[in-house]
Amino acid sequence: MIFQSSTAPVTPAAAIPIDSGGTAWMLVSAALVLVMVPGLALFYGGMVRKKNVLTTMMHSFAAMGVIGVQWVLIGYCLAFGKSVGGLGIIGFEPRLLALHGVDWHSMLEGKGVPELVFVMFQGKFAIITPALIAGAVAERMKFSSYLWFILLWTTFVYCPLAHWVWASDGWLFKLGVLDFAGGTVVHTTAGFSALVLAIMVGRRRDYRPGLAGEGFAILPHNLTMTLLGAGLLWFGWFGFNAGSAVAVEFPVAGFSAGLAFTTTQAAAAAAAITWLLIEWNHQGKPTTLGLASGIVAGLVAITPAAGHVAPWAALIIGAISSIVCYSAVRCKLRFGYDDTLDAFGVHGVGGFLGALLTGVFCIANNSNPGLINGGVKQLLLQLLGAGSGIIMAVLGTLIIAGILKSILGLRVTDEQERDGLDIALHGERGYHLDTVS
Repeated sequence: MIFQSSTAPVTPAAAIPIDSGGTAWMLVSAALVLVMVPGLALFYGGMVRKKNVLTTMMHSFAAMGVIGVQWVLIGYCLAFGKSVGGLGIIGFEPRLLALHGVDWHSMLEGKGVPELVFVMFQGKFAIITPALIAGAVAERMKFSSYLWFILLWTTFVYCPLAHWVWASDGWLFKLGVLDFAGGTVVHTTAGFSALVLAIMVGRRRDYRPGLAGEGFAILPHNLTMTLLGAGLLWFGWFGFNAGSAVAVEFPVAGFSAGLAFTTTQAAAAAAAITWLLIEWNHQGKPTTLGLASGIVAGLVAITPAAGHVAPWAALIIGAISSIVCYSAVRCKLRFGYDDTLDAFGVHGVGGFLGALLTGVFCIANNSNPGLINGGVKQLLLQLLGAGSGIIMAVLGTLIIAGILKSILGLRVTDEQERDGLDIALHGERGYHLDTVS
């Protein structure tokens, strides 16, 4: 995920020739990451009620358009441009505005891939991150306010954080904080922002918090969609994690990509089984929703560690992530906040956990060995990185959502929420068959 900032493009005639294999894999990986967005739409859409399925899925698809344009115009410049003043806080290079100075000859400095390939790969990360936040406020947030929120949040929260952690002159990168593919930049920040936004928007009109077995249950309308979405997320996540290796370790990226591919599979599988066993023991039955949740929890937790830990450690990370995220999801019943689709419980908590466990199990970072190898410095660095991301996400969300709440309002009317957002906001229904319940 590292980008060597430069004030001028490097041509294919430079010392490092184009790496055709690495370039091809990054192109495929970028497409895989984009597949995760409709996967997320299915995953989230199946968990809401049928009257809100289209709006929920539009949250993901609309991000493809809004952030797709933002990334080309200004996002890439802010995230991966040369650090302003050398402070490592935000990037900016005039040639990167609207990518007007990046053509098909431009190469990443010191890398074997065209810069445009890297731009598009990173752009897919920028798209899915704010879409994750939508899960916490599904079934009640105004669509117009959501569009403004993801535009402003990506510009003022995501892009600076990406620069801190992934740009070679970012302050957290220079300190040695590890985030292989987005545990802090993507999942932790999205999850904690989701919690803040959910609290600011408020609970759904018919949400009744309470302990297990108490209150009114709002049931998913189509778990087959959710399972399909989880499968697409798992599939796309190989591009998310293994694709990140090419930009990190050219010319030995193949080794790191192979490791990331393996640890991604191992963690997701271990987490899926662990969540099932927890549910089976705690509730008496293993559920499809639990299986899907476990898969995503494991994928989230391994993301920051994918290229830095051994496969056996990935199994442990996956198992721990299900235990911790399962507990976090149940906390909303006790504390009464309405995180509709558990964006905080899975992504926020899972991302933070994964960032810390990277500092425990990392083996591919010779300067600062992980805790299991006798080192404590990397764990402290991981805590600093994740903590900084949380602070940035919480403060940024409070400010952005606060401004939008005062100008546009964040929440639909009670009548719109009662009737369903699909018909109220979009004049459409997801289903027209009386047999669909």
